[in-house]
Amino acid sequence: MHLKVMNNTYFHFLALFFMQRFMVSLAMVGRNLTTDQFALHQFKGHILDPHNVLTNNWTASTYVCKWIGVSCGANHNRVTSLNLANMNLTGTIPPHLGNLSFLLNLDLSSNDFYGHLPKEIEQLRRLRLIELSNNRLNGGIPQTLDMPNLEILSLAYNHLSGQIPSSVFNVSSLKRIFLHSNSLSGSLPDDLCVYLPKLEAFYSRKNELSGSILSSIGKCNNLRYLNLFGNQFNGSIPRNIGNLTNLIELDVGLNNFEGEIPEEIGNLFRLVILDVGHNRLTGQIPASIFNISSLYNNSRVSGNLPPMINVPNLEVLLLWGNNLSGNIPNYISNASMLRFLELGDNYFSGLIPNTLGNLRHLERLVLANNHLTTESATQEWRFISSLTNCENLTGLEVSSNSLKGILPTNFGNLSTSLQMFIASGCELGGNIPLEVGSFCYMLNLDLSNNKLSGSVPATVRGLKNIQALILSANELQGSIPENICALKGLYKLELSFNKFYGPMPACLDNLTSLRHLYLGSNQLSSAIPPTLWSLKDILQLDLSSNYLSVSYPLDAGNFRALTHLNLSRNLLMSDISSTIGGLQTLVSLDLSFNKFYGHIPESIGKLISLVFMDLSNNNLSGVIPKSLEKLSNLDYLNVSFNRLKGEIPTGGCFRNFSGRSFLKNDALCGPPRLLVPPCKSSIHRNSKMTTRLSVLRYGLPAIASLTIIIVLLFCLHRKCRNRNKNTQAVNGELDLKTWRRISHAELLQATDGFGERNMLGSGSFGSVYKGRLLDGTDVAIKVFNLQLEGAFRSFDIECEMMSKILHRNIVKIITCCSNVDFKASRYGYILKTIFLTSYKEST
Repeated sequence: MHLKVMNNTYFHFLALFFMQRFMVSLAMVGRNLTTDQFALHQFKGHILDPHNVLTNNWTASTYVCKWIGVSCGANHNRVTSLNLANMNLTGTIPPHLGNLSFLLNLDLSSNDFYGHLPKEIEQLRRLRLIELSNNRLNGGIPQTLDMPNLEILSLAYNHLSGQIPSSVFNVSSLKRIFLHSNSLSGSLPDDLCVYLPKLEAFYSRKNELSGSILSSIGKCNNLRYLNLFGNQFNGSIPRNIGNLTNLIELDVGLNNFEGEIPEEIGNLFRLVILDVGHNRLTGQIPASIFNISSLYNNSRVSGNLPPMINVPNLEVLLLWGNNLSGNIPNYISNASMLRFLELGDNYFSGLIPNTLGNLRHLERLVLANNHLTTESATQEWRFISSLTNCENLTGLEVSSNSLKGILPTNFGNLSTSLQMFIASGCELGGNIPLEVGSFCYMLNLDLSNNKLSGSVPATVRGLKNIQALILSANELQGSIPENICALKGLYKLELSFNKFYGPMPACLDNLTSLRHLYLGSNQLSSAIPPTLWSLKDILQLDLSSNYLSVSYPLDAGNFRALTHLNLSRNLLMSDISSTIGGLQTLVSLDLSFNKFYGHIPESIGKLISLVFMDLSNNNLSGVIPKSLEKLSNLDYLNVSFNRLKGEIPTGGCFRNFSGRSFLKNDALCGPPRLLVPPCKSSIHRNSKMTTRLSVLRYGLPAIASLTIIIVLLFCLHRKCRNRNKNTQAVNGELDLKTWRRISHAELLQATDGFGERNMLGSGSFGSVYKGRLLDGTDVAIKVFNLQLEGAFRSFDIECEMMSKILHRNIVKIITCCSNVDFKASRYGYILKTIFLTSYKEST
């Protein structure tokens, strides 16, 4: 019985315990889901969602784990993945993402996130993937990345700066690191491969990293992709790089590496791409290097191509821009899998081998800028015939070689996939083959700077996808075929420096994709078709050195993006429309050697991008607009040989021009440095200034002398008058030298406020008081009553007469005191006037 009770008690205890744990778990799940939901809501509040994907889906009515881009774990029901790649989102990454503590994958790539990476991202210790590439993130990488499960770190194509934190290289689980196309600096740790044993891919191309390649690179046994292109690494390429037998791509181009290409690179049998170009490497190409399938070297290696006996894997061989010389060997055809062969910009000579036709997989062949030749200056190019076997050929470039000869009649038998044929500067003669029209996929056909003659065949209409047709600098003649107007995709048309004659095709406005049109230096005549101005998106237009005319005002204002306009050396006779001021992007304007008349439009001052302007040798009249002073970028100006007049502007860009810009005009004037007469207004101003200077030069000394004489006479007069006064006062009881100014307050104190006990007597116009001054002098003071008629006059007479009288029985006036009380009334001033004399008790 006791045992049964104990069992029941134990059972109830366990049930209570598990029920409590269950309730706690439910509470934890609810709280954690709330935490994740709150973090995602905060994230949503920091971004703009132009397509309203999150706005319409991330709502309270939708379960969090069913939100777009959100995935949750099956066991703990927490957010484990956030994938919002390629959703055109804009904003910052908030720190609240650090609360998604169960997150395994974070992918926000290919959006428009900006700002710094929040340091709270370091809290996501379960993360395996961080994919934030293709955004506008800036600042540095968080210093502490303590994520023991992280396998992929992708921060490429952002604006990150600073050094790569050492914590990145301590995450032993990392397999792939993508940091390319940022502004990261510093060096790589020498022991990188020690702490990243699983590393398979390291991309840091196009940064600012420096230092040498780590000496422990040979220990990265699992490394398959190493791309350090476009940094500032230096030193030599370590030889133990040959230990990376799993390496598929090795790109260390565009750095500052020195020394020779290590022979050990030939051990990398799985290597598909090798780029060591644009460095300072020297020496010869090691023969073992052809064991790989792709080689790109644009350094300064020299010598001949090494033997290529057994090279079954080689697919890409890019050796342009070196110092390689000698003949192109026939055994190059042993690389039967070769798809890309570029040997341009070297010193190869001799014939182009016909064995190139054995490269059946060849897609691109570049032999430009060498010293290659053909058998005869009058024979067809035989190597072209051999290349007809290369059915996959899309690009062929042989320009800048002295090949001479002529194009073969089977030129049209080259691959129908051919997209680019560039043979400029080859001294090529003969005619353009009729078969040229068979290349319906051709994008770029360049036969310029040769000796081609005859006319452009009408078959060019077969070049349905052509984008650039460049036939300039030949001896082509005849009219420009109207079939060209059928080439709807034509972007660039260059026919200049030939002998084309007749009118311009009126259908050129059909070429809506045309951006560059060069017809200069031909013999074209008749009027420029008005339809030409309909090409609103054209960038560069050159019709110079022809016999073209125009019967309407030149109006190029419709060209929205025009940068270069050259109509010089024609027979154009019209005025220049003010609409030309709308060409805000115009950099160069040349209308020289025509018959333009009228004024230079003020609106030209709006061409803020203009660098070059030549309006010389026309019939332009009027003044040079001052608005041209605003053209701050204008480096060259020529308005010579016109009929311009008036003052040449002197401000802004005109400070940099010389007299050569203004030669031979009717009546231009300005400063002497411009080799033109001075302006009349300037002469008038100069004359007035000269007059003023003359007045100042001769008048000031005379005025100063006269002033000095007057001052001397005045001083002499005062001295004589004082001498007479002193003589008259010799016998006086008080010397006039003792006269002084006495204030009204002092007189009040001396007479006890003009009290009655101090009064000595009164007369017709006032009273006399006795007083004692502060210095003890006894005086008699006569105060005039100005209310009485005649008091003013009596004061004046007494002051004048008694000051002059010298008699021992007459009291001497020693001073007069006049105190003015200013009253703001119309009755004027009220004067209290006082005579002050010496006083004696016996008087």
